[in-house]
Amino acid sequence: MKSIGQWLSEYGESHQNPTNKLVHWICVPTIFFSIVGLFYGVKLGAEIMPGLQLNLAMVLLALTVLYYARLSPALSVGMLLFSILCLWLAQLIESSGLVLWQVCVALFVVAWIGQFWGHKIEGKKPSFFKDVQFLLIGPAWLMSFIYQRLGLRY
Repeated sequence: MKSIGQWLSEYGESHQNPTNKLVHWICVPTIFFSIVGLFYGVKLGAEIMPGLQLNLAMVLLALTVLYYARLSPALSVGMLLFSILCLWLAQLIESSGLVLWQVCVALFVVAWIGQFWGHKIEGKKPSFFKDVQFLLIGPAWLMSFIYQRLGLRY
C-alpha cells in the first residue's frame, strides 16, 4: 500500500499549474460536498436524534474517514471535520426548502466542468484516470496544504 506521501506526491504531479490548482481549491470541495448531499438524501430509516435521520452519506463518510485514517490518522481528523461540515450544509439546504438533490447535481456538473477545464490548462489528464483512488486523494491533497499552512504534521 502506498503511503500518504506517495499518494500526495503522485497526485501533485498533474497539479502544477497555478490556475489548475485554484480550480481544484474550488471544485474538489464542491464535488465532495455534492456527493455527500446526494447520499444525504438516502434515508436509512433510523433516527439518530430528534429531527436527524441516519442516511447513506453518514455511513459512506464513516468508511471514507477510515480510509483516510489508514493513510494518515492526523489527516483523517481534518477530513472528518470537513465531512461534518458537508453533512451540516446538506442538512441546512434540505431544511431550507430547496431540493437538495437538485442543488447537488447542479454543483456536481459545474464543478466537473471546472475540473476538466483546469486539466486542459494543465495539459495533463486527471489522476483518477490512472487510479480511481485519486478521487479520494484530491480532497486529502488540499487538506495537506491546510495542515502545512497551520504547521501541522500529517
